[in-house]
Amino acid sequence: MFLKLLEKAELARENSYSPYSKFKVGAALLSKNGEIFTGCNIESSSYSLTCCAERVAFFKAISEGNNGFEAIAIVGGFNDTNEPCMPCGSCRQVMAEFCTPDFKIIIKKNDGFDIYTLFELLPNSFSLKNNE
Repeated sequence: MFLKLLEKAELARENSYSPYSKFKVGAALLSKNGEIFTGCNIESSSYSLTCCAERVAFFKAISEGNNGFEAIAIVGGFNDTNEPCMPCGSCRQVMAEFCTPDFKIIIKKNDGFDIYTLFELLPNSFSLKNNE
């Protein structure tokens, strides 16, 4: 399944709108019901309005009624390279809001991929679960 997610993330990266950074990112998010939602980074000349591929995928899924997730694959780099593209802090926080600590994050590299858990990338996160 991880290879399929990486393939979908590669395809999503083709839609990246990144005229400023030239760094194209694609993401493929696997929901617990087996659906895959993709996203690409969308830049703005006002950089704070830019949205990462990961959040685009999450927001698409959530807006369509999905709120349980198993894994996300992230592919990024300049041109067609596959540089390790770790999710930013904002994306990690969105993941913490909607995912369990064992949620898998698959990062493409030129020579393969690495897999992390959300807990590894954001230990002791703050979320709604802290208020229960």
